[in-house]
Amino acid sequence: MGDEPVMATNDDASECKRGAVLLGYWTDDYISYFVKNVEKRAPEINRGYYARVKGIENFIQKFINKAGSSAQIINFGSGFDTLYWKLKDEGVQIANYVEIDFPSVTSRKCYMIKRNKPLLDRIHNQDGEIKLSQTDLHAGNYHCIGADIRNIAQLETKIQQAEVNFERPTLFLAECVLVYIENECVNRLLKWISSKFKSGLFVNYEMCNMNDTFGEVMLGNLRARGCNLAGIAHCKNLDMQKARFLNNGWMGSTGWDMVQVYYAFTETERHRIEKIEFLDEQELLIQLFQHYCICIGWLSIEFSEFTCSVDSNF
Repeated sequence: MGDEPVMATNDDASECKRGAVLLGYWTDDYISYFVKNVEKRAPEINRGYYARVKGIENFIQKFINKAGSSAQIINFGSGFDTLYWKLKDEGVQIANYVEIDFPSVTSRKCYMIKRNKPLLDRIHNQDGEIKLSQTDLHAGNYHCIGADIRNIAQLETKIQQAEVNFERPTLFLAECVLVYIENECVNRLLKWISSKFKSGLFVNYEMCNMNDTFGEVMLGNLRARGCNLAGIAHCKNLDMQKARFLNNGWMGSTGWDMVQVYYAFTETERHRIEKIEFLDEQELLIQLFQHYCICIGWLSIEFSEFTCSVDSNF
């Protein structure tokens, strides 16, 4: 079975995001190009994806505000993420944007970009040159590359092909990616980043607090779908999530469960999304939020100030 069930989680997450967008939780003008079919999800799932998207967006905005136009973004396990197009519409100027996923996933994304003019038009650079292979796409400051992040030699080659500058401030994003990777591979990846990049911030959305009954049910559901949770040992609590940054050469790390993230949104914004769908069991939502977290690690002092990003309203 191999990695196929893990790759399938991209389709599931993308469908969930499009479903929440259609209901009005947030706006995404590009997700419909990647996802056609949507099944109705439970309200707590939609609200969970809202907190996930908006929580990560908070750190993206803060990073870009700090790093400015020299910023680079590297999105691990990017799947059908649409962040690049959103930033482009907002007029955000960054130096480089790199998406990395399994080649079978990036080949599908490259095909979809190629056949949808609104997607293609936004990635054109000034001279209009686009380099496209079956699994990789390079156009201006946008790069979609197929690589296995467990293979550091392959990853480094592909990163260099994407013209990544190791001296520039770099934001690393991972949404439910590291949990599927063996701990030694995660450690190797984090150590490689800390040894190669001068300045950066890693934002990791992941499972946590998995040692109770609710966590066991979650894990059982994933295993029933064939997902090998090779990195689950580091998802026992927030301290373990933070420790793997600190143990692999990062300057600092902190994290929050999604209960903290959700209640850091302004009251006005929470009221807005809570009106979209009636939620009968508030306790179930809180339980779900308790089992996911956002953990950040930083390589340089200028990004250590983000430690308080969830302690006040976004």
